[in-house]
Amino acid sequence: MSITCDVAVLGGGTGGYIAAIRAAQLGKEVIVVEQDKLGGTCLHKGCIPSKSLLRSAELFAQMKESESYGIETEGVQLAFPKVQARKTAIVEQLHKGVQYLMKKHKIRVIQGRGRIIGPSIFSPKSGALAVELADGEMETIVPANLIIATGSRPRLLPGLEPDGTHILSSDEALELKDLPASILIVGGGVIGVEWASMLHDFGVSVTVVEAAPQLLPNEDKDIAKELNRLLERRGIKVLTNARIKPETLHKNEGNITIQAVIGDKETELSAEKLLLSIGRQANVEGIGLENTDIALKDGFIRVNDSMQTTEPHIYAIGDCIGGLQLAHAASHEGVTAAEHLAGAPSGVKSNPLHTPRCVYTRPEVASVGMTEQEAAGKGYKLKVGKFPFSAIGKALVYGEKDGFVKLIADESTGDLLGVHMIGPHVTDLIGEAALAQVLDASPWEIAHTVHAHPTLAEIMGEAALAVDGLSLGM
Repeated sequence: MSITCDVAVLGGGTGGYIAAIRAAQLGKEVIVVEQDKLGGTCLHKGCIPSKSLLRSAELFAQMKESESYGIETEGVQLAFPKVQARKTAIVEQLHKGVQYLMKKHKIRVIQGRGRIIGPSIFSPKSGALAVELADGEMETIVPANLIIATGSRPRLLPGLEPDGTHILSSDEALELKDLPASILIVGGGVIGVEWASMLHDFGVSVTVVEAAPQLLPNEDKDIAKELNRLLERRGIKVLTNARIKPETLHKNEGNITIQAVIGDKETELSAEKLLLSIGRQANVEGIGLENTDIALKDGFIRVNDSMQTTEPHIYAIGDCIGGLQLAHAASHEGVTAAEHLAGAPSGVKSNPLHTPRCVYTRPEVASVGMTEQEAAGKGYKLKVGKFPFSAIGKALVYGEKDGFVKLIADESTGDLLGVHMIGPHVTDLIGEAALAQVLDASPWEIAHTVHAHPTLAEIMGEAALAVDGLSLGM
């Protein structure tokens, strides 16, 4: 017997379960197929556990500097098993919350491995799912619409496959029982620099190797340069324009050595462990795409701005379609897909330029819209405003005065093109900039929005004034 429904969601990660909830709110009968745990990578192996560890690392670093705040302490020690226990408790609490949401919205969850099947006696078109259950039994689901939300996994580098002992991906690193004395991080993108910041704060000696000319290769050059400077000031070794030679890897009992080419020179690097952090690849294998006419591009599912694949009744969202590969982007894409398939008149489109990007290093990095380099490459004549946190009273109160905010505008129209931040709590401050992008606000409008004093948010108004050379705080 087959099960019919209005919408089936293949994958119960952040994008998948949000899509399911929105479809259910719109009156659709929804089934979610998930082979592991609801919440997916973000909840169990990504955003939430890593940010829990980052918060512990940040607090540990601050407590060691408490004397500068007039607070004298003795014997501040790190109990790493308790750090891991706190992380696990947070994940479990949020996992229960997702399970509750499925029940609240009457969404059926089937635990099993789903695979798309082609036209059959069950359905005249592809999009039905054959689901292998935990007990080996099979279930067939025939939806009117299918949303693929299968996510991604860490990208591997041949010759540096994770073994859980010497070589780790972020998945294995999250489960460390003990901290290594030293680590070599291959990849200076978002995940790499977050782990570098965290592990250094925990007392680990860290070296970051990035093949591109800068850390955070997709971010504004000024931001990347400042992050590099601040990480190195803390004692993190950063090597850019550096290429690892996997074939030179040598594993010893207590450490690894490997050769890297930096410019035209070759050098040997060594550490107790190596963390591979070179991005993520889509989970598109083994889900039956060959039984459909769905098109791929560079290993990712191709979709339009309504999240439809080349088979209009099949949608795809989240990491499996590439793009920003962020949990909040996946959630927004899930809402877009659900509203489009339901014919909701207020359906929204997915726009990467309206999606904020956050990096939870110390200090934090956040951005939305185009970088200065991207905007200039598109032919815009630019005017740029920058303002430092060192001139913001609340930043001095916090004891976190490093960094700045940078606004990029079109000189001819005044339109805001991008906002880039590095400094304290900028992953929270970026919300105002994201709203400005959606509303097509100009720096003038941001500048004349009253920002409370003393707050970190004042820096947005000052940076907006700086676009026209009118900042009041410097």
